[in-house]
Amino acid sequence: MYIILVYDIEQKRVGKMLKLCRIYLNWIQNSVFEGEITEVKLKELIVKAKIMMDIKADSLIIFKSRQEKWLEKQVIGKEKNEVDNFI
Repeated sequence: MYIILVYDIEQKRVGKMLKLCRIYLNWIQNSVFEGEITEVKLKELIVKAKIMMDIKADSLIIFKSRQEKWLEKQVIGKEKNEVDNFI
């Protein structure tokens, strides 16, 4: 599946969340990530994120799509981190 993940985390935990999300997804803008991920890897990411989050103060939002081709993306201005899909 293809996801867009957005988080709003208190400053003292931002660095840890950034490092965690970069393991699984492509960093595209401050607190915003996207990429292909399996259901198992997504569950793993969520479990690890919940451990470091303060549920009363922080938030994590995940938008899911079957594939990237079903999502129209428009970037206006400079793209912070261009994503290449080749290996």
